[in-house]
Formats: sequence, C-alpha cells, structure tokens
Amino acid sequence: MNANEVILVNENDEEIGVMDKMEAHKKGLLHRAISVFIFNLNNEWLLQQRAQHKYHSGLLWSNASCTHPMGGEDEISAANRRLEEEMGMEASLEKLFSFQYKAYLDSDLIEHELDHIFVGYTNQKPDINPAEVCDYRYISTEGLKEEIKTNPEIFSEWFKLLFERIHKEIKV
Repeated sequence: MNANEVILVNENDEEIGVMDKMEAHKKGLLHRAISVFIFNLNNEWLLQQRAQHKYHSGLLWSNASCTHPMGGEDEISAANRRLEEEMGMEASLEKLFSFQYKAYLDSDLIEHELDHIFVGYTNQKPDINPAEVCDYRYISTEGLKEEIKTNPEIFSEWFKLLFERIHKEIKV
C-alpha cells in the first residue's frame, strides 16, 4: 500500500480492500480516515486553511489535520504523523469517537469515510507545511459557531458535521 491508496472498510471498520485514493473518492466508496482537532490552553480551536491545490476542499477552513491511515498503521500513529506533516506540531492525542459520513465535494468527488476523531491540547505554535496548509488561526467556540452559521461555505463538509458533536463531547 502506498500514500495514494486508501483502506476500504465495511460499516464495522473491517478492511475489505485497498484502492487508489482518487478512484475511491470518485466512486464514493467507504474508507478509513483520521481527523485531528487541536485546542490551545484557552480552549480555542486550531483551524487550518487547506492549501489551494488540494485535490478537494482547497482553501476551506477545517480541523488541524486529516489523513488516511497507511497499511499496517494504527489510528493513533496516523493521527500523530499527519499532525506533524501538516502543522509541524506534536500533542498528546486522545480518541473521542468514530463516525461515518458521506458528503459530495467539489471536483465531482464524494467523501465517504469512517472517520476516527482525535483531540489534543497544546500551546505549541504551528509550523505549517505550505504543500498542505496555506494558513491557520485560533478561534473561540462562540466565534466559530457564528462563522459556521453566517459563512458555512468557507468550511470543509466534515468539519461542519463534527463541530457540534465535538463541542458537546469536550465542552469547549
């Protein structure tokens, strides 16, 4: 398995195969994913603005990092790897929950993921990878709630789906 492939899973997160990432997104096949949410010690959300050239959701604001685990890579290792690759950060991560969603994206792609959600707290300043991220910012829960309400189109689909649940789970 290489970095351009995803692990296809059934609804119980059991592996059923491997497929090219773009093909899986064109066909809308269920695959395993990781999403990392980072908060600073003021309980502000760390958002990243996805690089413009990403294969989907370019320039949209989203959570600190996302990835697809590689073959043989456990969830926490994938979460830590991607946080370092995208944001140049380390944090002690804790798994919150997993959830499944399907969203229709730009470029005629379909994001159909069984997403494992991790959260961490740190005041470490991001050192963003410009190949993955074009900007970052911290925002309060109230500020973020208002932005999602007034400008939902500037956020990634999965982030909008996860915001309220994470807010309730960790009470930030």
